[in-house]
Amino acid sequence: MVDHADLAVRTLGPCRIDSPLAPRLGARETTQHSVVEEDRILFDDTISMIGQRGVPLDQLPSLEPGGPRKKIYFDPAKTRVGIVTCGGLCPGLNDVIRGLVLELSRHYGVRRIVGFRNGYRGFIPEFGEDVLDLTPEVVMHIDDEGGTILGTSRGKQDPEAIVDALERLNINILFVIGGDGTIRGAMDVVSEVEERGLKVAVVGIPKTIDNDIPYIDQSFGFQTAMSEATKSIHAASVEARSAPGGVGLVKLMGRHSGFIACYSTLAKDDADYVLIPEVPFALGGEHGFLENLRHRVEERGHAVVVVAEGAGQEHVEGEEPGRDASGNVRFGDIGRLLRRKIVEHLDAHGVENNVRYFDPSYAIRSVPANPYDSAYCLRLAHAAVHAAMAGRTEVIVARRRRRFVHIPMALAVSRRNHVDPLGDLWMSVLEATGQPVRFG
Repeated sequence: MVDHADLAVRTLGPCRIDSPLAPRLGARETTQHSVVEEDRILFDDTISMIGQRGVPLDQLPSLEPGGPRKKIYFDPAKTRVGIVTCGGLCPGLNDVIRGLVLELSRHYGVRRIVGFRNGYRGFIPEFGEDVLDLTPEVVMHIDDEGGTILGTSRGKQDPEAIVDALERLNINILFVIGGDGTIRGAMDVVSEVEERGLKVAVVGIPKTIDNDIPYIDQSFGFQTAMSEATKSIHAASVEARSAPGGVGLVKLMGRHSGFIACYSTLAKDDADYVLIPEVPFALGGEHGFLENLRHRVEERGHAVVVVAEGAGQEHVEGEEPGRDASGNVRFGDIGRLLRRKIVEHLDAHGVENNVRYFDPSYAIRSVPANPYDSAYCLRLAHAAVHAAMAGRTEVIVARRRRRFVHIPMALAVSRRNHVDPLGDLWMSVLEATGQPVRFG
């Protein structure tokens, strides 16, 4: 149960500087701490949820809205900003970098902005990474390209060394763009900043192509990833329908959450089966996946299967999972396993088959953002700059129920967002594919 303590937003102190830009941008007069209580956004969205709280209206959990403040904490003329991108690639990274630089320079007049190269390792001297000066001219057209001009990496780095770098460069604001591991690293940086008594704001822009960050509508890049994934599903469908016993098998990203698999399937509506991490399935047996697939191929002559990379890990044997540099478990290759099992099962039953396997994961995450995500990234960047300039720290900016809000980092990494096996999204997938509610 989320309460007020979970949603408390931290600020560096009383706001001190009148911003001439805020009135032009539509901000309202605020209190000393730039908190407009009557404008706070209720966390709950139904009457029943609000009723279950059993508390007065002014005690209901609520989120601080994003946007410009009339009073800001940092003096733009004296402010130096750092930006870092961490973790795997995702469509829209360059859009966020560009949006941050343009908003800082054009609207607030900040002139000293640097990018740290290759993730958190860019702060560590032994890696020898130089910083990149970021100006409007440097970032002007980077949104036309995929990836990130700053580079990225995985893995935890020493927060003391990171704060040493911030002090050497006189950084007042640090923007971190990354997933849950990146955000946890940012929280360690905040702790070290506080221990040293520094006035440095740390604001996150959450990034995950899997859309598994909780309490937000959608993560940037997801719309692009979903759109790109539909191309592979269509190709798999064409291949499957063009050969006797054709089976198109598509493995999509989704380590713990099957959102890309679900939404891309609904967008294309060519798939007969969708397998996701949230819904376990049996492979063998009379009511298992393989037997159901055999009947589908015999009856219709072809089938299309979409599987998220984290699905069915209980079936992947003989592989030590291991961990990557960020501590994430390395999953077994469910796609290759399914391809082998499908061929073996159909051959064993004398069913002619032609299995075509597609794994577009890296192609999907490295493309430029589509127009929807580009606009979303720009708005996220604006919200992040407003939050940081007003002295907010240890928060991420995100959109919740179509409103941009500040969410404490601790809450953002408290759990993962999952497809609800009893929710309307999964029900729509079952209706679209016609697959059984469960295998086994």
